[in-house]
Amino acid sequence: MTIAICIKVNDGIVLATDSASTLSDKNGVIKVYENADKLANLYKGLPVGIITWGAGSIGSASTATLIKDFRKRIMGSDIDPQKWSIKKTEYTIQEIANKFKEFIFDDIYKKYYSEQQDFVQGFLIAGYSAHSDMAEAWKIQIVKDSCYGPEPVLDNDKCGVNWFGKTEAVVRLVCGVDPMFEGVLRKNDIKEEKVQKIMKSMTNSWSTDLISNPMPIQDAIDLGNFLVELTKNYFRFKPGAAVVGGPTEIAAITKHEGFKWITRKLYYDRGLNL
Repeated sequence: MTIAICIKVNDGIVLATDSASTLSDKNGVIKVYENADKLANLYKGLPVGIITWGAGSIGSASTATLIKDFRKRIMGSDIDPQKWSIKKTEYTIQEIANKFKEFIFDDIYKKYYSEQQDFVQGFLIAGYSAHSDMAEAWKIQIVKDSCYGPEPVLDNDKCGVNWFGKTEAVVRLVCGVDPMFEGVLRKNDIKEEKVQKIMKSMTNSWSTDLISNPMPIQDAIDLGNFLVELTKNYFRFKPGAAVVGGPTEIAAITKHEGFKWITRKLYYDRGLNL
């Protein structure tokens, strides 16, 4: 399980996530690991990042390993470089998202679909195109045998906050109402037209705008950390397994500084790996 946060302001994009990975069967949660990698620089040296939520693997390969396999391809590996590699001076985020969809769904996922009947996995590819002044983010989501996207999560000239995965705590805070409330209204025989009217009224009355377009990137980083920590602590104290947890990882992507890690876990000691 995951909480994945994307915050876009004029100065760039912040990506933030937890590190929990949940092993489950038909009877529920078996084990929660706390060191999954869900955030990565998608092309070393370029202002492009990726964040993932949902399933943590396809077949026997972890999502983190598959992302690194894709990174190797677009950076010019010997696997059909004419098809996969991108030009560092001409690429677009949409182009990279399209290539990633072909890689992860067409080349990898379709081989394992028969084993993944309840499969749901999402990806957000974010950063700056080669000649762009504003950051952008493109979402791809696999649900069972279908792949949706890539599609932009915000218009290119707009800023905002997007959240994915286990979003209950964030939605309650920001929107002022539990995401399941709409379903509760329907179960109580409220007509659909009335349901939509109630939800719109509640959102307009109770939602909180947490960012402004000129928010400094450091404040966007702090907000991303707050939303991840909020969700981690919500699931820590909520009855049941703490399916969001582990170290918080954050990266900021800006036009001039590029992709920069703000906080990151490492399974190896830097001093031993010079």
